[in-house]
Amino acid sequence: MSQIPSNANTKANRVGTAGAPHRPPKYVNRCWYEFSTLVVRAVAKLCFGIRYTGCEAIPRTGPVLIVANHQSHLDPPLIGAGVPRTISYLARQTLFRSRFFATLIRSYGAIPLDLEGNPLPGIKESLRRLKAGDALLIFPEGTRTPHGDLQPFERGFTALAKRTQAVIVPAAIEGAYQAWPRRRRFPRPGRVQVHFGRPLTPDEYREWPEERLVAETEARVREAINLLRSRSAFRSRRPEQG
Repeated sequence: MSQIPSNANTKANRVGTAGAPHRPPKYVNRCWYEFSTLVVRAVAKLCFGIRYTGCEAIPRTGPVLIVANHQSHLDPPLIGAGVPRTISYLARQTLFRSRFFATLIRSYGAIPLDLEGNPLPGIKESLRRLKAGDALLIFPEGTRTPHGDLQPFERGFTALAKRTQAVIVPAAIEGAYQAWPRRRRFPRPGRVQVHFGRPLTPDEYREWPEERLVAETEARVREAINLLRSRSAFRSRRPEQG
């Protein structure tokens, strides 16, 4: 994600207030999106006892980049269902090989990113949506963790944030690895929680070098993970070797 076109528009968008109403983007059917969110939350509550905290940290309007750890295939729907506004997802191109699944995830605002070929179309579309004031969920680890712990972040998200002046919201999901590690074909019931941590505003990071922004964002995601692991539901659990 580091190859951002040099001629991309860098005009900043103004971040909205937390209490303002959110208007879903044109590419998402509001009724379908909200219905699906309710279904995901209901199933997640039944199968995983899902619990969300820190949702008030997410601005209700303006460009927002939600940066999360990546434990399993469950992460996008479970994290997304806890966000109090419509969001887009940056997803690997390989997930769009099935026509049915591609149609499904596109209906939720997924953006294909071709990491093995030309990533520019996906990056440009991500920039366009953020500049329009949308919210975008990304996983800077690049792939699901092989062991349950946080992997080093790739730095491409920093260009998206700086070119759009998006608020960066760190997010952590815990328990999804135990429910669906990489080597399991299907998920199993478990306990999953999601926490949205301390956001980084453009006023804070605008002058920071790329390395500092990556390090601080990763630290805040790790802080959110540690908060979840300190809770009684996870205190005695360790990531199993998948």
